[in-house]
Amino acid sequence: MFEALKSQFQKIGGRKITSLFEDENRATEFSLRSGKILFDYSKTNIDSATQSALLDLLEVSRFSQKRADMFSGAKINRTEDRAVLHTALRNLDGHPIQVDGEDIMPEVLETLGAMQTFSDAVRSGTYVGRGGAITDVVNIGIGGSDLGPAMAALALSPYHDGPACHFVSNIDAAHIVDTLRNLNPETTLVIVASKTFTTIETMTNAITAFDWMAKTVQDPAAQFVALSTAADKTAAFGIPSERVFGFADWVGGRYSLWGPIGLSLMIAIGPHNFEAFLRGAQTMDQHFLTAEPQHNMPVMLALVGIWHNQVCGYHTRAFLPYDQRLTRLPAYLQQLEMESNGKRVTMQGEDVSYGSGPVVWGEPGTNGQHAFYQLIHQGTQIVPSEFLVAAKGHEPDLGHHHTLLLANCLAQSQALMLGRSFSATREIGAAKGISGADLDKWANHRVFPGNRPSTTLIYPKLTPEILGKIIALYEHRVFVEGVILNINSFDQWGVELGKELASALEPVLKSGKASQDQDPSTRNLMKFIRGQ
Repeated sequence: MFEALKSQFQKIGGRKITSLFEDENRATEFSLRSGKILFDYSKTNIDSATQSALLDLLEVSRFSQKRADMFSGAKINRTEDRAVLHTALRNLDGHPIQVDGEDIMPEVLETLGAMQTFSDAVRSGTYVGRGGAITDVVNIGIGGSDLGPAMAALALSPYHDGPACHFVSNIDAAHIVDTLRNLNPETTLVIVASKTFTTIETMTNAITAFDWMAKTVQDPAAQFVALSTAADKTAAFGIPSERVFGFADWVGGRYSLWGPIGLSLMIAIGPHNFEAFLRGAQTMDQHFLTAEPQHNMPVMLALVGIWHNQVCGYHTRAFLPYDQRLTRLPAYLQQLEMESNGKRVTMQGEDVSYGSGPVVWGEPGTNGQHAFYQLIHQGTQIVPSEFLVAAKGHEPDLGHHHTLLLANCLAQSQALMLGRSFSATREIGAAKGISGADLDKWANHRVFPGNRPSTTLIYPKLTPEILGKIIALYEHRVFVEGVILNINSFDQWGVELGKELASALEPVLKSGKASQDQDPSTRNLMKFIRGQ
C-alpha cells in the first residue's frame, strides 16, 4: 500500500528540509487555516509530489464514503456492531441523524438541556448539599471518563466560576484519599462516570467516596450523580433518575467528553462556555466534512502522520503543547491515538502487514526542553515533533512570560530543522580558544544534525471554542489514519485480557494462599507480596 511512497522516500530521505524553502511560497503553500487556527507542516520533507501521492491514499481507502458513513450513523464499528456518533453530541443545530431508523437528536438535545438545568442548579445554589451550596465536585471515572474532563477542566481554568473540580481515576487508594482529604463532605458533589456502572476502578472509588461522605452526611446518595446507562444499578446505589445522565453505545469512552461525561466541566465553566466548547467542535466537524482534502486540516494532519510513521519509519510522535494549561493534553491524545489505532488486524480480521498507530507521548514546553529534548535534537532516532501554541495568553500583565514561551516554541522547531554543522560548531570552539584534537572533540559533542521534521499548530488564545476545535481536529485525524490503515479505530479489545486476569488474581491475593494456576513469575511475585 505504501510501496510507492517508500520508494519516493528512499530518493529524497537525505534531502535537507531547508532546501525546500528555496521556494519562497513554501511556508504558505504547506500550511492551512481552519477559522482562526493555523497548521504549518512546511518544516517536513513533504513536497508537492509527496503530498499528491499521500492524497491518493484517500481515494484508495474510500475515505470520502467512510467519512459520510460515520456522520450518517452507519455502524462503522463493525466488531461491536455500533455507530460512531460522538459528533452528534455537538450537533447543536439538531439536524436529524438516524440510528436503526430513529432520529437520535431529540434525545441528545434533551440530555444536554437536562445537564444545563442541573449545572445551573448547582452553580446557583439551588441544588445544595447537607452543609449548603456545593463548593467542590469530584468526578470519579477512568480512561475516557476521566482523561477528557480532567484535561479540559485544566485547559479552561481561566473560565472557572463554579465549584472547584477534582478528578479521581486510579484504583490506588492514594488517589482518592489525597483528593478527599481537604474537602468538606457536606458541600461536595460526587459524579460517578461509568456507562455500565460496573467498571471496577470507578465503582471501588465510588463506594469509598460514599463511605467517606456517610460519616457526616445522613443520606450520601443525595449528593451523588451518575453518568451511566445502567438505570437499575444506579437506582440500587440510591441515585434517583433525575440525577442520572445516560449516553448511548454509539459514543466511545475516549470520545465522550462532549456529552454527560463533560458534566463536571459544564459545572465548572457554566453552560454558556460549555456550549461554546461544543460549537467549536461542531465548526471543525463542518470543516472536516466540506473542505477539499488538500485544504482539510484533519486530513492533512493525518497524512503528515502517515508519512512519518508508515513511510519514513519514524514510529513515535512527540506532542509538545507550549501551554501549561494543556499539561494533560498529551495524555489525552495518547489514549485517543494509541487506544484507537494501536491495532494488529484489519477491518477484515486479517493481520496488518504494515505498522499501525505510533507511540504518542509528550509534555508541555518549556518543561520538556529540560527533560527529553536532548534525544529529539541529538539522539539516534528521529522523532517527529508536533508543537502547539497560542499567540496570546490569558495573563496580559505578564505578557513577557508569553513572549518567552513563544520564542522558545518557535526556536525549538527552527533548531530541529536547521541544526548546527560540525564546521560551524568548530568555528565557535576556535573562537573560544580551543585548538587541536580537543577542538574536534569539543565540536562533535555540540553538533546538531538538524533536518528533523516538526509541525506547528497555532491559534489566537485558548478559549472554550478553540479547545473544542483542537480536540475535534485530533479525533478526525485518528479517524483518517484508521481509514487509510484499514483498521477499526473505535474498539479496544486490547484492554480486556488484563481486566480478566486481574479479576481472577484478586481473590487469590485476598486469600493469601499460593496458586499453582499462575505462571512461575507471577507465583514468585505473589510469594513476595505474602512476605514469604
